[in-house]
Amino acid sequence: MSTRRGRKNAPSQDFDPTPSLGKTIQRLRKAYNMSLGDLSEQSGVAKSIISQIERNETNPTLSTVYRLSRALDTTIDEVLRTEGAQLFLEHQSKSGVPILESQDGLCRLAIAGPLNLVEQVQWYDFRARPGGILESDPHPQGTVEHLYLLAGELDVTTGEETRRVKLGETLRFRGDLPHKIVNVGEGEAHATMVLVLRQLGSADNSG
Repeated sequence: MSTRRGRKNAPSQDFDPTPSLGKTIQRLRKAYNMSLGDLSEQSGVAKSIISQIERNETNPTLSTVYRLSRALDTTIDEVLRTEGAQLFLEHQSKSGVPILESQDGLCRLAIAGPLNLVEQVQWYDFRARPGGILESDPHPQGTVEHLYLLAGELDVTTGEETRRVKLGETLRFRGDLPHKIVNVGEGEAHATMVLVLRQLGSADNSG
């Protein structure tokens, strides 16, 4: 969201890998008949780090897994997939859900979406105390924000226009302009927010 907002419990790139991550990296490397040195050269990840990952002796960052995935001609999802049938892909405890906070300290955003999809779609659980203001800088061109109000009353401004949203209503608006959300009600406001990046551009291209 906005780079002007304060952050609390900002998401780290570190994560707990699946137990099979190291085995998967090693299996793919050997399938391509690549040595540790070959994979290191093509991915830019140090050979010693790759060796530790294959032995499950270190927790790599998402950036590291991404680079290894690219070098092995696969995707992050495939690399992180556990062996056998996988019905539950991820389970974050309450303390593990990243929380963003507005500059005035009155608005909180729980990041509900997976971090590996932030360049495509983002979704949040939004709560604001009375008078809370969440200001956001423009997102990438074509971004559309989808807001569904679960409690309270909000004023949403994008560009130079403002629209009031009431309980049970949905508002979709341009997220590629400066925008803000204000709790104008007497109680706490609660909404679900989904950002689809470059949605308008995708629609234009398909036409």
